[in-house]
Amino acid sequence: MAVFDTPEEAFGVLRPICVQLTKTQTVETVEQLQAQLQAVSDSALQQLQQYILFPLRFALKTPGPKRERLIQSVVECLTFVLSSTCVKEQELLQELFSELSACLYSPNSQKPATVSEELKLAVIQGLSTLMHSAYGDIIVTFYEPSMLPRLGFAVSLLLGLAEQEKSKQIKIAALKCLQVLLLQCECDDHPRSLDELEQKQLGDLFAAFLPGISTALTRVITGDFKQGHTIVVCSLKIFYRTVGFIMADEQLRSISTVQEKPAVEHRVAKLMVHREADWVKNTGDKLTILLKKIIEGVSVHPHWKVRLELVELVEALLLKCTQSLVESAGPLLQALVGLLNDESPDIQARCHKVLRHFADQKVVVGNRAFADILAEHLHSLATSLPRLMNSQDDQGKFSTLSLLLGYLKLLGPKVSFVLNSVAHLQRLSKALIQVLELDVADIKIVEERRWNSDHLSTSPKTSASRPWSQFQRRYFRFFTDERVFLLLCQVCQLLGFYGNLYLLVDHFLELYHESVVYRKQAAMVLNELVVGAAGLEVENLHEKHIKTSPEELSKIVTSILEEYTSQENWHLVTCVEAEEMGEELTMQQSGLQAITSGSSTCQVTSFPAFSKPSPTICSMNSNIWQICIQLEGIGHFAHALGADFRLLLTSALYPVLEKAGDQTLLISQAATSAMMDICLACGYDSLQHLINQNSDYLVNGISLNLRHLSLHPHTPKVLEVMLQNSDASLLPLVADVVQDVLATLDQFYDKRAASFVGVLHALLAALAQWFPDTGDLGQPQAQSVGEKGSHLSPRPAALEKGLEKSTTAEDIEQFLLNYLKEKDVADGNVSGFDNEEEEQSDPPTVDENDTVPDVEPPRPVQIQIAADVMERCIHLLSDKNLKIRLKVLRTLGGKCGDFLRSRFCKDVLPKLAGSLVTQATVSARAGPVYSHTLAFKLQLAVLQGLGPLCEELDLGEGDLNKVADACLIYLSAKQPVKLQEAARRVFFHLMKVDPDSTWFLLNELYCPEQLTPPHPSLHPVQLRGAVGQQNPYIANVLLLLQELQ
Repeated sequence: MAVFDTPEEAFGVLRPICVQLTKTQTVETVEQLQAQLQAVSDSALQQLQQYILFPLRFALKTPGPKRERLIQSVVECLTFVLSSTCVKEQELLQELFSELSACLYSPNSQKPATVSEELKLAVIQGLSTLMHSAYGDIIVTFYEPSMLPRLGFAVSLLLGLAEQEKSKQIKIAALKCLQVLLLQCECDDHPRSLDELEQKQLGDLFAAFLPGISTALTRVITGDFKQGHTIVVCSLKIFYRTVGFIMADEQLRSISTVQEKPAVEHRVAKLMVHREADWVKNTGDKLTILLKKIIEGVSVHPHWKVRLELVELVEALLLKCTQSLVESAGPLLQALVGLLNDESPDIQARCHKVLRHFADQKVVVGNRAFADILAEHLHSLATSLPRLMNSQDDQGKFSTLSLLLGYLKLLGPKVSFVLNSVAHLQRLSKALIQVLELDVADIKIVEERRWNSDHLSTSPKTSASRPWSQFQRRYFRFFTDERVFLLLCQVCQLLGFYGNLYLLVDHFLELYHESVVYRKQAAMVLNELVVGAAGLEVENLHEKHIKTSPEELSKIVTSILEEYTSQENWHLVTCVEAEEMGEELTMQQSGLQAITSGSSTCQVTSFPAFSKPSPTICSMNSNIWQICIQLEGIGHFAHALGADFRLLLTSALYPVLEKAGDQTLLISQAATSAMMDICLACGYDSLQHLINQNSDYLVNGISLNLRHLSLHPHTPKVLEVMLQNSDASLLPLVADVVQDVLATLDQFYDKRAASFVGVLHALLAALAQWFPDTGDLGQPQAQSVGEKGSHLSPRPAALEKGLEKSTTAEDIEQFLLNYLKEKDVADGNVSGFDNEEEEQSDPPTVDENDTVPDVEPPRPVQIQIAADVMERCIHLLSDKNLKIRLKVLRTLGGKCGDFLRSRFCKDVLPKLAGSLVTQATVSARAGPVYSHTLAFKLQLAVLQGLGPLCEELDLGEGDLNKVADACLIYLSAKQPVKLQEAARRVFFHLMKVDPDSTWFLLNELYCPEQLTPPHPSLHPVQLRGAVGQQNPYIANVLLLLQELQ
């Protein structure tokens, strides 16, 4: 179709149709006109605008009933013309606005007319297009007081459609048209920016619509979630933009106290609103009610975009209406801080950005009214916090603590003024103490032991990040959600950052002293207060806030550290053995507090001095957690002070090393983690570097404490940890201390032999590691792992050669001779072998010029120390305590196998094997409670120690058979799982000593496959554990055979 660019050409085409439409209004004629308009250029259409609009407007204004389809076609055609042209006359704009609005007018009802959805949508789009077509300043002159009735009608019409229509399309279109009508359009070219006077005039005009707009939109916003998030988001946007424009502080400041009389008729003047102080106060109060409803509904809306728009609402109203909506500040801030920890990362990021903006603009700190409101809300929340923490579920606690955290962030430095109130500080602290109460009823806490003595760690980098402890999962009485604990940590950190640190530390130390029930929680709070005071992991929204100086922080940390490491708070009963070892220490104390087990809680019981109550599981668990929390605190302190913590190492490192050697697993892990934090903070490369650099005063402390062992019974653990995590440079320092240890062992061997044997074992292991060439005490050099076997013949090497080339008769002969020789040695018949070695060894040649000294040359220090240790340990082999005997065997077994092998096989092995066999029938029939008995723990200890001893002592075939026979029954599925695992580990060690015999023994128990002879002339071998037999040993035997292969 040809395009008509000139008005003359277009007029010639359009005139007949316009005349026909004026005479006869039909749908067909309107559609013909719209089809012709498609071929007219925009410039020609602009010049013919009023000529074309005349028949369309005439059709709308013709009296009498009209068909909806005709009205819809006319409105659509009119909308097309307006979308291609501009309305340049104010009168035309007002008339078209009234004519379009009248299409949905219902004279008998205040609601929109009952017409088709298509017509409603066409009228809404027509109104929106009309407002967009207004040219230049005409849009501003449109909003004059005389237009108030017509504007009010259109606003109520659109609100009615948005609230009552079922069609989502109509609802959204009505809300977007309302945005355009209220000059909130988001188009690039509409509307133009308004000056201050124009904004004031529009504000006065729109103020008349504020009650209707706010109440209707509130009903839409708080309606059913099923209406869709787009409708709610659009309604929220219109609400806060309209309220923010009408109630803007900047506008209201310029409002005079006397209302000017508008040049309009009286009925219109009555509709005008004067925004004076009383009106602002009354309107603000009513808006507060609506805002509370909106916040209550939107803050839990399932769609994240709706909650995000709520953040925008809070920001807009608090920035623009700080004076007019001062009563709404509390709910608005509560909504914002409640969304700080929203599940959506976008909402979290937006909340933090808004808070940062508030801090920059001093919305709270610079506004005394807002600050007072926040302080009042914090007072109120602190008052109800203990009750809420006791009654709410995890989600409720999370929301409440998020609110508290937000208040603290917004108040910033003003927090200290709130905490100056003793009543509110007590309420807040009691709530934190209450909610942080640990569940200490789990028996596994005290049961988990540290059996191995490996190096703690070589690198401190694993503790650089500090979330919920990677080793120790804590269980709290009043919540299970980890997010609640993280929020509590953040609350305490903010209190330490913004609050009066001296006041807070003194208060929580009082709670620490007040009762053993509060002690763990108070320590957790103190730890986080120090981290917060250092400014670590704290988001500072107030740039000018000055944090605690390093000197002050160091003094506070020193006082807390002294409290933590004091005798009554550091040396607590964590197991039965610890109580026995600490008997003298307990007698020194004025009293002992313990926690006794109840039905669901732990009650505090105070025991008088010189009494010795039996500790309960609950009390020992509580003590374990207290020590762990205090150790964690030391790591936090190092993290907070950084390199300045070096000055406190003389008082902090020794106690931490002491706990690193504790047999309780949780305590040892916590101490290791604390030492890693110390390394990271003080610039040490590793734990070995840390110990070596500070070994001088550590060794001095050990030496002094050994002289008063009754007051310092845990001193050997410090030396043990140092030996396990150092190098040969430590030997000159500890040489004298080792003599002190041996002398003390001679004095206290009947009471403290167990702890000293552990140190001596660590010492010998360290000597073997530090001096691999000379640490074997007269035996040949240490064999490598691949060559580990009998030290009397190179059996593994011969076997390797046999694999490399074909076996000859000479090889077989040599193998049998070696075997017989080793069998004689295993049976104790070593005289012939010794004589043979003496014959083969040549006497040393002595130079005639050399002078032979009369005395034997001094032995190296490490050999002398090892000899002294062995001499002290021999008599402990007959100790009444089975655990001590096993420790001594383990200590001596590594480096004096020949001597010890005969003693072990003759005196110890028969008793151990007999005990295992006797007790096996009991454990096979026992129930799950049996694992908590002393008999079970003895069985487990014997099984765990037998395997390494068999391998280290290189037992002969007969003794290996005794061990295997005693342990076979523990491979049964009827035995407790832990005993089965320990028995399997015994056989793993037996495989290394004698794999052939072990294979045969296991196949005799259960043979998983039929053995086929390699040659027909050979008879088939039938083992007792034939395939197909069902027995309880199958599972464990299969595992062991698989490992053996």
